[in-house]
Amino acid sequence: MEAYKKLEAHFADISRFGEVRAVMHWDMATNMPSGGAKARGEQLAMLKGIHHEMVTDPRVGQWLEEVGDGEGLSDWQQANVAEMRRDWLHQNCVPADLIKELSRKGSECEMVWRTARKDDDFARLAPYLQEVLKLTREVAAIKAEAFGVPLYDALLDQYEPGISSAEIDVIFDDLAAFLPPFLEEVLAYQATQPEPRRPTGHFQEATQKKLAQELMRRLGFDFDQGRLDTSHHPFCGGYPTDVRLTTFYDESNFLKAIMGVLHETGHALYTMGLPPDWRDQPVGKARGMAMHESQSLFVEMQVGRSEAFSRWVAPIYRDIFGEMDNDWSAENLYRVNTQVERSLIRVDADEVTYPAHVILRYRLEKAMIAGDLEIADLPDAWNEGMEELVGITPDDDRDGCMQDIHWMDGAIGYFPTYTLGALIAAQLFASADEELDGIEGLVEKGDFAPVIGWLGDKVHSVGSRLPTNELLVQATGRELDASFFKDHLRRRYLPK
Repeated sequence: MEAYKKLEAHFADISRFGEVRAVMHWDMATNMPSGGAKARGEQLAMLKGIHHEMVTDPRVGQWLEEVGDGEGLSDWQQANVAEMRRDWLHQNCVPADLIKELSRKGSECEMVWRTARKDDDFARLAPYLQEVLKLTREVAAIKAEAFGVPLYDALLDQYEPGISSAEIDVIFDDLAAFLPPFLEEVLAYQATQPEPRRPTGHFQEATQKKLAQELMRRLGFDFDQGRLDTSHHPFCGGYPTDVRLTTFYDESNFLKAIMGVLHETGHALYTMGLPPDWRDQPVGKARGMAMHESQSLFVEMQVGRSEAFSRWVAPIYRDIFGEMDNDWSAENLYRVNTQVERSLIRVDADEVTYPAHVILRYRLEKAMIAGDLEIADLPDAWNEGMEELVGITPDDDRDGCMQDIHWMDGAIGYFPTYTLGALIAAQLFASADEELDGIEGLVEKGDFAPVIGWLGDKVHSVGSRLPTNELLVQATGRELDASFFKDHLRRRYLPK
């Protein structure tokens, strides 16, 4: 127990240090002037190096050895030790200098990406992205040797422990076969239905923010422990008692920001609902990015784009924007929010095409890590994949291979968690719907507490005590099963 107590104290310090880094990342994305980019990159690189040194402190390895298999510890404490050991193994095999250099080059690449994407200048971005890829491959090679897994799996484990690329290949190949013909079927059906009419007008940013905050409150977001800001790319950061959520606003299309806010609120509610008794410990963190993404997609897709939600929210929209015509009816808003099209931009994609975007990125980043795809060939490979999976090709790289921020700082292995999260969300929704005797009636009344409470009991409060599949079995009675997602798509997008 003495060794375990030392581990707890040490990892509590690591957790608090990580919270400082999280707020600095938020500030970089929301408030920092562009002139501060170089200095902030150096600051974050230094902090990342210090974090690495804290995790790899020789005493941690000694304490873990003394704790052994955790005999005499509670289930939560044993799970905590397992998470400590996994983090220690990941960090201990990579030299601190390489960690710092990847952080530095990632920050530099991200800042170049911001202007290069705006100017549609892939040639300007390419050398910076090449350097990030080179360093990421070095990290992957070191971890792959240490863990005895393929290169890509060594990176994947950082975001979603306990699943392999071989397992993902089976799931994604099945979806890649299902989605294109299903997309054709949905497009043919929707062509026979009334054309959705997106509400038009000038929707001031301040009014959109007021609306977003009201929806967040109704869903259970606590503004005493969080805030909403703007950034280039929506995200949710911070920590359980200080959650930093961001979106961006289009004053000609308020639904873009609102759907982004619903998505990030799902992330935020998960963070806020993590077990408070274990807040500063690894076991008290979220159970991987697939589960995190499931929470955002549960709120945005399963709930926020449902017919019931449209019936509840339509009067709120009309009231805040002072509009009353038929474009603001619940029926029309539902058609707008479930309209399917061959979209170029992942963050704007619908439920049907979104997984295809993810599968494309997964296949490309896997090929880049394996050395089978060079940065110079990325635009053409992207365009070919988009044509195959979505049936559309971008006219430029800005809306093609340059549209996402993830690769810019070496976040490779992250993309598959988006679609894994969609599958989990559908499975959780099916179980919650059964146990709550129907979610639709609750949502139509704006009574979200039972739904979010169910997620809190089954997912949020569990933290990282259980692996993803065990958590799913406990919550739904089954391991991850893609059939729930397919059934959900069929129910929502094909004739009743």
